[in-house]
Amino acid sequence: MTNSFKQRGNYPALVILSTDNSFGFGYRKNKNHKSDELFLKKFDNDLCNNLINDFNNFISKENLQNVNKISVSIGPANFNASRLIVVLARTISQQINCHLDSFSSFEIMAKRIALKNNIFTNQKSYWIYKKLKRRGFIAGKYEICNNQQRNEGLGIREIVSPKVIKELDSKELFFEAHYDDKKDLTELLDLSNKNLLDDIENSWQRVLPLYPISPFN
Repeated sequence: MTNSFKQRGNYPALVILSTDNSFGFGYRKNKNHKSDELFLKKFDNDLCNNLINDFNNFISKENLQNVNKISVSIGPANFNASRLIVVLARTISQQINCHLDSFSSFEIMAKRIALKNNIFTNQKSYWIYKKLKRRGFIAGKYEICNNQQRNEGLGIREIVSPKVIKELDSKELFFEAHYDDKKDLTELLDLSNKNLLDDIENSWQRVLPLYPISPFN
C-alpha cells in the first residue's frame, strides 16, 4: 500500500450491497449506529444507469470525499448486479483514494444465521448453501471465532469461500442462504467498520465479483 491513501482508523464508511433481487447503499458517519443512512431498492430494467443516479442521490459529494473505507458485497447473488456494484465500488475507491474491502454474500449473512440457529459452543463451524437450478450447490464454510451469544460479541470467519459442490455432506452442518436486505446492509457496515478500526487495508485492484458457476472460476 502507498502512503498516499487516506489515514486509516477514521470514519465515515460507505458500503454497497446486492442480493438476488435488490441493491443498496449504506453510510455510517461515526461508530454510532444512529448515524447510519441506508438506501435499498429492487432491481429494475435499467439497473446500469439507475444505479449511478441512485448513488448520486444517496450521498453528497462532500460526504463521499470524507469516506475512509468502502466495502462491497461480491456474491454469490445476482451476477449482473454484483458485477455492476463491484465496478462502481472500484471506481469510487480509485477516485477518492480509499481502501476497498469485499465480503461474500454468505459471509455477510453468516452471523445472522449463527444467531438464529444458536450455533455457539457445541458447533464451531457450519456451511451456508444455495441450491443451483441445474447441478449441485454453491456453498461456503464459516467458523465461530468466539462463543459470546450477544450480537455484537459473536465473531465469524469465512474459512471456505462460496464454491460449487456436488452434494451436501450429511456429517456437516448446513443452512440455506437467506438474504435480508436491511439486516445484510447493516451487517456489511459493521464488517466494514471492524476492518476500518483494525486498520485492514485492501486495494480496489483485488476486488472482483464472485460467481462460482462462471466459466472463469
